[in-house]
Amino acid sequence: KSERHFLSHKKHLVLSVAATWLEKEKKDLVVAKEAYMAENCPAPNLSGDQATLMETCKKLHAVIDKVDEERYDLEAKVGKADKEIEDLKIKVVDLAGVKKPALKKVRMSADAMLKALLGSKHTVNLDLRANLKQVKKETKEEPTEAVGDWRKNIEDKADRKKMFESA
Repeated sequence: KSERHFLSHKKHLVLSVAATWLEKEKKDLVVAKEAYMAENCPAPNLSGDQATLMETCKKLHAVIDKVDEERYDLEAKVGKADKEIEDLKIKVVDLAGVKKPALKKVRMSADAMLKALLGSKHTVNLDLRANLKQVKKETKEEPTEAVGDWRKNIEDKADRKKMFESA
């Protein structure tokens, strides 16, 4: 019981430390965003006549258009990279193949197999040999004179060999 309590306390401690890290990370992000905005986007000068304000608006619109173009390009780049990553993941799965589990050898009759597949519906007893056609064996009679004496056959071939050598 005390070990379980210790593990529970340890888990609670880890979670509280992680929560404080997340809070600190959020605050750091807000500070970094404010610093970036102050450096790259100074507050516009709103004093002056209408022509100056119109010029400031045109400049702001040009900057907004430029940022939108960059954002669009980056989104397209990220989308392309994501699609490429998905394709590569599919290739990895295709190359690795689907692992098939090792099957156990099971001795089972055809009747038991059909009963397992079809359930209790299967009542027909399969006699696979009953449907086979009866075939009569035919014995071939080979002519005996064609076989002859093998020694004589060899001597004939030796004579033929000498005939080619002399030519």
